[in-house]
Amino acid sequence: MFKKILIANRGEIAVRVIRTCHDMNIETATVYSDADRTSLHVRLAEEAYPIGPAPSGESYLRVDRIIGAAKKARADAIHPGYGFLSENPAFARACEDEGIVFIGPPSGPMKKLGDKIEARQLAKKIGLPVIPGSLEPVTSLDMAKRVSRGIGYPVMLKAAHGGGGRGMRLVRDEMEMGFAFRGASSEALTAFGSATVYIEKYIMNPRHVEFQFLCDRNGKGVHLYDRECSVQRRHQKLIEESPSVCMDQKSREKIGALVVKTAVAAGYENAGTMEFIVDQDKNIYFMEVNTRLQVEHPVTECVTGVDLVRAQIEVASKGSVPWKQKEIVQKGWAIECRICAEDTLNNFLPSPGKITYIRQPGGTGIREDSGIYQGWEISPFYDSLLSKLVSWGRTREEAIKRMKRALREYCINGVPTTIPFHSWALETREFLAGNYTTAFIDSVFIPSLGIEKEGGERMPAVLAGIFAFWRDQKKSSGLLSVSANHEERRRERRRGYAWAHSGRREAVDRFPGR
Repeated sequence: MFKKILIANRGEIAVRVIRTCHDMNIETATVYSDADRTSLHVRLAEEAYPIGPAPSGESYLRVDRIIGAAKKARADAIHPGYGFLSENPAFARACEDEGIVFIGPPSGPMKKLGDKIEARQLAKKIGLPVIPGSLEPVTSLDMAKRVSRGIGYPVMLKAAHGGGGRGMRLVRDEMEMGFAFRGASSEALTAFGSATVYIEKYIMNPRHVEFQFLCDRNGKGVHLYDRECSVQRRHQKLIEESPSVCMDQKSREKIGALVVKTAVAAGYENAGTMEFIVDQDKNIYFMEVNTRLQVEHPVTECVTGVDLVRAQIEVASKGSVPWKQKEIVQKGWAIECRICAEDTLNNFLPSPGKITYIRQPGGTGIREDSGIYQGWEISPFYDSLLSKLVSWGRTREEAIKRMKRALREYCINGVPTTIPFHSWALETREFLAGNYTTAFIDSVFIPSLGIEKEGGERMPAVLAGIFAFWRDQKKSSGLLSVSANHEERRRERRRGYAWAHSGRREAVDRFPGR
């Protein structure tokens, strides 16, 4: 077993990895940029090393500085977390060259499955259904038009070496292809260092389902079942749950077995995730592989009882997966809400600033993974994710009830957050019935910004609800008087309506066509 691990990341995932290392009696070292000098992960690790200025390109993405810090710390291994260098084959290769264990897949399989075109080719060979589209790089505009005519519009242009919505363009007809092809290629080159793109048939209003898997160097693998991640904004997830409502047990076991077979065929080691989309007829299609730990891994941990970070470390150090497939069983239901510093009413615009007050939830079935504290200054240089709030219940209904209670308790002041959005989302008919898709934001949230109330009054219910939520949070934190008299409450209510109406107009302006 390793004696010391360097965590090459920041924020909540760095804190998450540090805690498991401490459970395993492993010393930790971490790195930090100038902006993260007072971060929680720096405070919790035994050692911390500066790696440069705030911009990630000058700090967390510098392979040489991360390796240099690992050498100074005399670390046996590096855990990359997610994001930054976690899916960078050159970083994994640099670790291998320096004799430092990379807690993740080897550089070869990472490169193979990280290339979405190669991954599609392998998945199809193994027998996983893939979205109709190109199995080769699309290298010219003429080729893009020819492929698109063959599969039929609309199509989606995608970067072969990326994710997170970057390098993606929806193309509805051939008139749009020229602009979209140049834009996707340029964005892919800037974001991922490769302009390579491919084309898939665009599936209207799909559901997003993924399978967690774990493999070892002996060719043994297991899957840890499915997660649903369909509530998204800008192709980035907001709410996840496990298991998925749209998967039955037979399909779950069939796809899970093919996932493991595909990963083993690629020579994969350690934890990974295969992502799928499900169309309205419940046809499931392979989409891509994430060769790292996912943000939403806690929901899988809650329903399987497996500490995935511990499993990653044990596989990297001992070389074998410690379970048989039949030993991994889903129990109950788990839901995760990503709490981000974002202005929900301004197209989820990231909103950095100082956390002036925080009260975190707890109680039966609640888990909160975060890297924040009262007085912490949220940097504009990094992702807006503050924490991950997770609920577990024996049933989906119980998990939802516990999450609602936790969201009511959760209070973060100083910056706008997605907490009110989550509280609203968990009250919608669509979510409660499990009948939602990746179009949830556009088809349910945005239209709900203004509805006709009784008497013909046009009241933006979502905005008024969010204002009421904000007011209650202020009261509970002592920033507003709980004992406000009736007249004060009435003035507050008037201000809330005015705020809601003005907010709705601004929101509608930012969503043309709505």
